[in-house]
Amino acid sequence: MKRGRRSLRAKAEYQILDILSNTKTPLTTSSIRTLITKKFNNNLSWNTIQKYLDELMKDGKISSIPLPHSKIKGKLGLTVYILKK
Repeated sequence: MKRGRRSLRAKAEYQILDILSNTKTPLTTSSIRTLITKKFNNNLSWNTIQKYLDELMKDGKISSIPLPHSKIKGKLGLTVYILKK
């Protein structure tokens, strides 16, 4: 058994997966950040959350859904994330 405190990576990935597993709707990076701040009282930056979301996508644990832009046709807008089943 490992001793000591967990690394920020392990802690943040656990928090992201916990947030995504407790919701049925896809979430944006900003909404994941807000929920982590409220639930775990852990103030992570948007860039940190995005970095760990990208790592979780590479590992195949979550999937991203790019949405179309709301005002400009043919462009991509927000990207939402959901837990892979």
